[in-house]
Amino acid sequence: MPSSAPFFGWKVLYATFVLAIFGWGVGFYGPPVFLHAVVQRTGWSVALVSGAVTLHFLAGTVVVANLPRLHRRVGVARTTAGGAVLLALGVAGWAVAQAPWQLFAAAALSGMGWVTLGAAAVNALIAPWFVRRRPAALGMAYNGASVGGIVFSPLWVFLIAQAGFAQAALWVGLAMVAVIAVLSRSVFSVTPQQLGQEPDGDSPDKAKPAAAAAPARVGNLWRDRAFLTLAAGMALGLFAQIGLIAHLLSMLAPLLGAQTAGLAMGLATASAIAGRAAVGWLMPPAADRRKVACAAYAVQIGGSLVLMLAADHAWAVWAGVVLFGSGIGNATSLPPLIAQTEFAREDAARVVPLIVALSQGAYAFAPAAFGALRTVLQASGLALFGFLAAAAVLQAAAIVCFAAGRGARGERAHAAPGAG
Repeated sequence: MPSSAPFFGWKVLYATFVLAIFGWGVGFYGPPVFLHAVVQRTGWSVALVSGAVTLHFLAGTVVVANLPRLHRRVGVARTTAGGAVLLALGVAGWAVAQAPWQLFAAAALSGMGWVTLGAAAVNALIAPWFVRRRPAALGMAYNGASVGGIVFSPLWVFLIAQAGFAQAALWVGLAMVAVIAVLSRSVFSVTPQQLGQEPDGDSPDKAKPAAAAAPARVGNLWRDRAFLTLAAGMALGLFAQIGLIAHLLSMLAPLLGAQTAGLAMGLATASAIAGRAAVGWLMPPAADRRKVACAAYAVQIGGSLVLMLAADHAWAVWAGVVLFGSGIGNATSLPPLIAQTEFAREDAARVVPLIVALSQGAYAFAPAAFGALRTVLQASGLALFGFLAAAAVLQAAAIVCFAAGRGARGERAHAAPGAG
């Protein structure tokens, strides 16, 4: 192909955006809706079906931790298309399960399938094509996740109400598999080397200096301060975030009414898109990305503190939701960007799936943990205050972790001169 051909990375970016819409819309925002639908259809307890939701997320940790190996052995395109099929089959299982063991088997399938369309997959698809522009590219691609929530949360409810869960699962599953199969074959199977293109669409002479500045390689990630603090910070932040999101609507509904509370949650999603886009486009290339992550969580803490005033001040609901929502997207997109600058390319390909797997394994228990806290605090009348205080403490702990990892890359390079 001539060197003057349009940069194919833009097609990859747009395709990954669509992939994220389906991945999060079905695999992340779907299970809370599935929980309600299964309970209504079967009469099983909320606790039992909630266990299936937890299993859905836990099962995914096994696959996402080994995603680089799957990509190498099976290929990115086949892994992605196969994951879509697995997710569709799992959701169909949720819809037709007649016994608890069938529900848990379906949850395992859907959980293993969705992570091939999740955060680590998005990073793996974008990474070969964007280096200098990766913050903006990842920001746009991950915004597909937020769009997935905006589109699929009400869509699932509507389809299930109109046609039943089984029919809704069939329609969405077929559409997802068809779209992802086409994107996998025509876009995700293409590499920059096949087209003779450099990351970011740069000329070859411009791409070489970036490669020369690669960080030193890591021997054992589990002894590397940069990895441990990055993984802990992401896990703590997402644990607080998922736990709060899972219960916030039901806690705001008595104050605002169910419909207005739903609008508040929609505003949080819109703020997530704006916050992620702002960081992606405005963050300087040489910025300390750990400092940016700390700032994003500090804003979220401010949102949690403002929301404590919601019972007495209507403005506090909207201000708090905007502040808290601004960091929702960055909690997912910033850790891979930090990994890009602190680890050699080969190590980053290991680090990103591992931190995603660890954080997913942690936040799988967040709704249950926050639910238990809410139950304990309910009798005291301090449920909202204590709930938000717990989230703020976890967010502060995430800040401490991100800050504690600053300078670790330099120590590694000093310990292993010439590595990389």
